[in-house]
Amino acid sequence: MTTSKADYGIDGPAIVRNLTIAGVIAIVVGIVGYVTAMPSRPVAGAVLSIVVFFLGVCMLVKVGSMMRWSKYAKLRERERLIDALVLGGSEKVLDVGCGRGLVLNGAARRLPQGKAFGIDLWRGADLSNNGPEAALSNAKAENVADRVEIQTADMRDLPFPDESMDAVISSLAIHNVPGKDGRAKAIREIARVLKSNGRIALQDIFATREHVETLRQLGWKDVKLSGPIFENLPPLRIVTGRKP
Repeated sequence: MTTSKADYGIDGPAIVRNLTIAGVIAIVVGIVGYVTAMPSRPVAGAVLSIVVFFLGVCMLVKVGSMMRWSKYAKLRERERLIDALVLGGSEKVLDVGCGRGLVLNGAARRLPQGKAFGIDLWRGADLSNNGPEAALSNAKAENVADRVEIQTADMRDLPFPDESMDAVISSLAIHNVPGKDGRAKAIREIARVLKSNGRIALQDIFATREHVETLRQLGWKDVKLSGPIFENLPPLRIVTGRKP
């Protein structure tokens, strides 16, 4: 697990903020509306107020789920994801969409003779205080800075030669690429930079079946899609495979 000094941020910070504000407002409106409706007891008004109240509760429950993921669950889930690569310790591993370095640094911890590479476009909407400086700071906190290299790059145009990586990993990143064709291009780039017999482990909440379809179109045979993993809502799924 990670050290106490590493900080991997809040996923979807704008969503967390907006849901919190909307949830509190909905709860207050629901309570006030119900109390106001009580003297004359209009059924429709009371029912609507109850619906608004529970909608607000659902929003705050979602906020709690997202905070739990950001602060605790994703630290555990990264280990399951990295396990899928079956690393030996001397590989070159690429993390696509590395953000603040959660999976990147977790992989580097398992590469005493290898190296972990991370690329991202560092969008603040995806992760609080997202940036290469945060990723490198966390690498230092996890004592793997000497095994980590980071670049700003688009996953649809990876800055690495053909067949230069032993494994590629990604968590909650590829779904952010606009359009099915754009996501397919990212998967093809991942396949391009992988060596023959190289492994992938791609974790996401959306479009995982698209990834499987693209890999099979490329001629990959050993491609698997996990069942839903309810550490996150929407649930996660993991695409694994080995390049022919």
